[in-house]
Amino acid sequence: MTTTSLLVTQRATPSGRAARARLPWAHPTVYVVALITVGLMLAPIAYIVIGGFRTNAQITADPAGMPQPWIVANYLDVLFGGVFWQQVLNSTLVALATTGGAIALGLMAAYVIARYRFAGRGVLYALFAAGLMFPLTVAITPLYIVVRDLGLMNSLLGVILPQIAFTLPTTIIILVPFLRAIPDEIQEAAFIDGCSRLGFFWRMVLPLSLPGVITTGILAFIGSWNGYLLPLFILNDAASFTLPLGVQSFASQYSVDTAKVLAFTSLSMIPALVFFSLFERRIVGGLTGAVKG
Repeated sequence: MTTTSLLVTQRATPSGRAARARLPWAHPTVYVVALITVGLMLAPIAYIVIGGFRTNAQITADPAGMPQPWIVANYLDVLFGGVFWQQVLNSTLVALATTGGAIALGLMAAYVIARYRFAGRGVLYALFAAGLMFPLTVAITPLYIVVRDLGLMNSLLGVILPQIAFTLPTTIIILVPFLRAIPDEIQEAAFIDGCSRLGFFWRMVLPLSLPGVITTGILAFIGSWNGYLLPLFILNDAASFTLPLGVQSFASQYSVDTAKVLAFTSLSMIPALVFFSLFERRIVGGLTGAVKG
């Protein structure tokens, strides 16, 4: 090792240690706080899941105790009752349709805003950005009137269309940076090779913006799956209930059977938790790319 390299190593080592010492996450207290926070977040979920394996007598005698013995009858009754799977199917149809509609419309609108120059482009983008400031609760009454006048009450389509509309602002805001980051040289080269604007959209834009599309799709799916307020106003027939609405209905119907209600609630959480856990990195990566763009 040369003298120069030794000097570089000697200079780099203290500064490296100092840099690591300055990092806020290097202190053990940060990990303790993080573990406590995670524990507080997971404790209610664990209580619900474990409570489904208990009987009503056990819950009454010791609300915070463990099952003695473990009872699987509550979960089996929910799984083989028929109502649960019908509501899972309804939620899946609504979530998939909402996700597909939001991605298709949002990608096309974001493509126009990001790649074309026209008068009012900034205003149009600001209009979609303003849509993030209006929650569904503000518009639920006029939205209910519109859905009723369209004859879509008590139908899944009456839930899907408004959910697509309220998902579009988030979809467009995330996708616009991805589409703006595509170099103009690629578009010019594609046009020189005889590619049409529509062909460029399908062959180049869609593959290059795939991380953003996946991110917005996951967010739209989870948001639709967990939607409660809109189905509550639109759906009245139990056969068309989505899963969040079904949980409320099941809890009202079996209010005296706490253990079975906890089992139903636990099973209703599993699809969203699994879906989010599998695609967590996709969400973080997509949002990071949107911020960089």
